[in-house]
Amino acid sequence: MLAGVLGCKVDAFPTTYLGLPLSAKFKEKAIWDPIIEKFEKRLSGWKSMYLSKGGRLTLIKSVLSSIPTYFLSLCPLPSSVANKLEAIQRNFFWGSFGSDFKFHLIRWNIVKQPLLLGGSGIRDLRLFNEALLGKWLWRFMNEKGNLWRKVVTIKYGDDGFGWFPSIARGSYGYSLWRYISKGWGRFFPRCSFEVGDGSSIFFCMIAGATSFL
Repeated sequence: MLAGVLGCKVDAFPTTYLGLPLSAKFKEKAIWDPIIEKFEKRLSGWKSMYLSKGGRLTLIKSVLSSIPTYFLSLCPLPSSVANKLEAIQRNFFWGSFGSDFKFHLIRWNIVKQPLLLGGSGIRDLRLFNEALLGKWLWRFMNEKGNLWRKVVTIKYGDDGFGWFPSIARGSYGYSLWRYISKGWGRFFPRCSFEVGDGSSIFFCMIAGATSFL
């Protein structure tokens, strides 16, 4: 009845909102199917064109690598999906389309190295995913007045260095935020803090070392 009054339709979870899956398991491979389809759809229009390796490299770096950015900013990238996306990029770069096989002359781990290390500078999707998920930790420390941080704090608590995923109030989103919080141990040694006027500093022990915020 309400749907009729509001002129909307009744849907069910899991569903998609603003391009991201809602109520789907965050490690489920199926949520990445649209990304893989976009990769393959783009390539279907390009592989019929005559492109040099330089042209294919430009398309990989400017288009293919940017397609999954929205998903990578919130969803952990499964290894199988990362391997699939890299295989699509790798075959496109070397000109292997279907039965038209071309030998891959250089290992992909070398090709995707930064330019300064002798590679082609193709984005490593796994590292990019880790960096984007780690940005939530940085934002949590810096965006103290933002609504999203207040919601996370209310649901998970706040110890000054992140949230407590073990005391979540409600199960929805618990596994995802717990996964993101595990990255704090890797990012913390590379963080620095300003003392300021000293009005909001407290000391705590982390892994036997005294730290402050």
